[in-house]
Amino acid sequence: MTPHNEAGRGDYAETVLLPGDPERAEWMAETFLEAPRCVNRRRGALGFTGLFQGRPVSIQTTGIGVSSFLIYAHELLDFHRVKTLIRTGTCGALTAEVGLRSLVISQSVRGESAGSGQVYGLYDAAAGPDPALLARAVAKAGELGIEHYAGLTACSDVFYHPEGRARFAEAQAEGALAVDMETSALYRIASHFGARALSILTVVDNVVTGEQTDYSERQALFTDMTRLALDVAIES
Repeated sequence: MTPHNEAGRGDYAETVLLPGDPERAEWMAETFLEAPRCVNRRRGALGFTGLFQGRPVSIQTTGIGVSSFLIYAHELLDFHRVKTLIRTGTCGALTAEVGLRSLVISQSVRGESAGSGQVYGLYDAAAGPDPALLARAVAKAGELGIEHYAGLTACSDVFYHPEGRARFAEAQAEGALAVDMETSALYRIASHFGARALSILTVVDNVVTGEQTDYSERQALFTDMTRLALDVAIES
């Protein structure tokens, strides 16, 4: 056990999907996994382990933002010896061309601010995923006919920011497709532990157009992302 996770050694598979929302984690496990069992309820950060097409896979809630994410990712990698982390999160599109409900696969990520934390060098420079996981996800998304985009994403520490969307101008100028609040942490901490990582994101709002999905449809929105992540997970 750890201070934040009651699961014991061996309770997690070597590959773990990482949604932020515990309701999403539970929905993913109940909808897609065979014989899922809950391995963590501490602090409401639900974790599950089951089988997908006969292969063991786990799903663990990480909460919102870099600080919460790093706690769960660190303990999975350090204490539970997990080898592969796949984020299954939400994002806001940074260009009008990236539509609601599509997927963004983070090919590299840049931090929003060089002055907001330096754990594992989160904001030193752009960081990226495991190349094999990235290639597999892009290819599989094409095979499944899922609308998707692969490219640069931004990572923000602050949701309600006083500068509003203007703070993303630099990232947009560099071609960033979307913004989330955890992918920098994922890629940096995975690199630190020598693990593999990939971030797959569902677009739930558009920073440019102001469009947004309704929270009531959020779980149904995640079918494509979850299936893609699981397909990548069992082939890893």
